[in-house]
Amino acid sequence: MTLTAPAIGGETLAQERRIVTSIPGPRSIELMERKKQAVPTAVGTTMPVFAQAAGGGVVVDVDGNSFIDLGSGIAVTGVGNSARRVVEAVQAQVAAFTHTCFMITPYDSYVEVAEALNRLTPGDHEKRTALFNSGAEAVENAIKVARSHTKKQAVVAFDHAYHGRTNLTMALTAKSMPYKSGFGPFASEIYRAPLSYPFRDGGLSGADAAARAIQLIEKQIGADNLAAIIIEPIQGEGGFIVPADGFLPALVEWARANDVVFIADEVQTGFARTGAMFASEHEGIVPDLVVTAKGIAGGLPLSAVTGRAEIMESTHAGGLGGTYGGNPLACAAALAAIETYEEDNLVERAASIGELITGRFRERQAHDARIGDVRGRGAMIAVEFVKPGTTEPDTALTQAVAKAAHAEGVIVLTCGTFGNVIRFLPPLTIDDTLLNEGIDVVLAALDAQASTENTQEARA
Repeated sequence: MTLTAPAIGGETLAQERRIVTSIPGPRSIELMERKKQAVPTAVGTTMPVFAQAAGGGVVVDVDGNSFIDLGSGIAVTGVGNSARRVVEAVQAQVAAFTHTCFMITPYDSYVEVAEALNRLTPGDHEKRTALFNSGAEAVENAIKVARSHTKKQAVVAFDHAYHGRTNLTMALTAKSMPYKSGFGPFASEIYRAPLSYPFRDGGLSGADAAARAIQLIEKQIGADNLAAIIIEPIQGEGGFIVPADGFLPALVEWARANDVVFIADEVQTGFARTGAMFASEHEGIVPDLVVTAKGIAGGLPLSAVTGRAEIMESTHAGGLGGTYGGNPLACAAALAAIETYEEDNLVERAASIGELITGRFRERQAHDARIGDVRGRGAMIAVEFVKPGTTEPDTALTQAVAKAAHAEGVIVLTCGTFGNVIRFLPPLTIDDTLLNEGIDVVLAALDAQASTENTQEARA
């Protein structure tokens, strides 16, 4: 079935999977050769194609192939690419002015975004918000604020964490390759605690997993030295790990009792992605500081730190900022994106997307031992692949399924410490018909891989 996206700029984009060339097509091959001569190989790409247009639930490449988008640019385009309100807001703003630097000549849209985040983030306490450019930059500033407030230095992050690619955020990030290897030395006073990972914890409860982490923190670091705990309410790059119930509330309670700032990194989980505006809401936790980015501005670069007024105000005047932080184009986009999340009921849409995806894969899991776990919340769902009859990660299978899906016109992303997880992050604007077709392609790729394995075993 061919659907159409809302009109953008007087044009419509067909909502269909369409393969008209081999993947990659000739134009993409030409551009990839140019990339090799102009861009370092360290800047990798998941897909071997170059985008020309995108919207709704599809990305169209320069050769005319149309791909079902189950990645959203890593959870960025929750409102869809070229969302009408976002496009119109940015067009109006770029015609007015592109930059003044908020720290020199401020503008009202920055204040409006801050007000919106103060209203939307968990908790009804008085808040303040500072705007930045990227998730990593916001994480760095959250750590700065926590250290300034507590007058302590140590920071605890968790196993499987991902917080960015800058020096400090690489130290916070758990996985070496490709994020950290060869880039040290890293920032000091960063420590790591065990996460609650239900699929691999042997049934450990959330409360017991928290007690394990807290004991390590108290014995190896000491609350008197600890400025902050930082954690993703659902791990992102680490594999979409949802901690067991009670894990996060226990950490928050301990942090409150010990003058430790609790930072929720909601860069990937924020803005309706998990079927709540913020993932912290699922367990009723109220972080001291919330870090946001990705889905905040419909694809434009913007991030934020929002937190308790007394904590955010503890930093000296001039201590926070940046030339482009909260630039007017991104602020206009953010206000339009937030309006879209709220007015178009995208929180509810994310929840229904999650039900569809988990239902499809749990049905398959019932008779496919290669699917070890199906987990996540809302439109942030992961499938973890294992060797049948074990919990041993099957990275090769994961890569093969993803590659086959790409070749058949579906954008999917892998993740996980062991590289054995396929994650599903569709735009919240995707139609159920298109979403089901994308899942069909992934399941067919899984079937094809089983046939290949059986053939190889027979030959052996």
